[in-house]
Amino acid sequence: MQAAKLKAGDEIRIISPANSLGIIAKDQLEHATKLLEKLGFTVSFAGHAYEQDIFGSSSVASRVEDIHNAFSDPQVKGILTTLGGHNSNQLLQELDYDLIAANPKRLCGYSDITVLSNAIYAKTGLLTYSGPHFSTFGMKLGNEYTVECFKKMMMGHEAVTVEPSEHWSDDAWFIDQENRVFEKNSGPYIINEGETEGTLLGGNLCTLSLLHGTEYMPDLEGSVLFLEDDFEVYPEVFDRDLVSLIQQPGFSGVKGLALGRFQRGSRMSREILLTIIESKKELEQLPVIADVNFGHASPIITFPIGGRVSLQALQEKVELKIWE
Repeated sequence: MQAAKLKAGDEIRIISPANSLGIIAKDQLEHATKLLEKLGFTVSFAGHAYEQDIFGSSSVASRVEDIHNAFSDPQVKGILTTLGGHNSNQLLQELDYDLIAANPKRLCGYSDITVLSNAIYAKTGLLTYSGPHFSTFGMKLGNEYTVECFKKMMMGHEAVTVEPSEHWSDDAWFIDQENRVFEKNSGPYIINEGETEGTLLGGNLCTLSLLHGTEYMPDLEGSVLFLEDDFEVYPEVFDRDLVSLIQQPGFSGVKGLALGRFQRGSRMSREILLTIIESKKELEQLPVIADVNFGHASPIITFPIGGRVSLQALQEKVELKIWE
């Protein structure tokens, strides 16, 4: 099941299921709002989006109410999350999945939102989207690729061929918007050759691990996994989380693996990543690629959790195509 494509004139609701809108700089919020309005959208904010507790978030009741209101409001067509965080999984057992299924909307966010995206897909069959937060649209420089990929997936009607961005960045853009540091992007590289097609699942690996053993974990059978992690996750932790995923029921039916770009603070190198992947016998026959434009470095693509993906990784050439 998928929600209708977004179009100019649609209302997008901003919700804060993890960190609060109150921790985002005012100029960043203003820029994000203006950019979305320039794309033709009307922007509205959830009633508790700015609410903030000692953890920089808000109560479970407030966050659940905002999610339910966003899905049940007939004027709202898309939902963007404010930011990531560490507590979206607190909401899972409180959500009304029948309400969500009866009012399909395009929910988009990444990082900690991975639990919501995958849980909603697992419980309802509704496609959700890993892509920019509302706050991401507050980036003033170097955001064109992210915005264009969002438009193609959320507003376009054709399959999306994923082309690498010309440049990438891992700087603290939200602290200093003017003095950005960009590097030339050499594109994704191949760890294991092969070609496959399957259901696209995944997101932030350490967050996805929170769903293991729960009713909110999607069925891995027939999937191609898109996985990423941030600077807090060192190679040893990524390795451990990957093993945990491999040990999940249904992993034997996984058909391929695409890894997002690691942040420099993660200390992950190409050599270390190759060592990790090549040490897993369960991955030997799967096509595996790395340095795809998603994760906590920028810019990023938007991809559908529960959508379809074809992956070709042959003779040093990578082709990725995504559709709903």
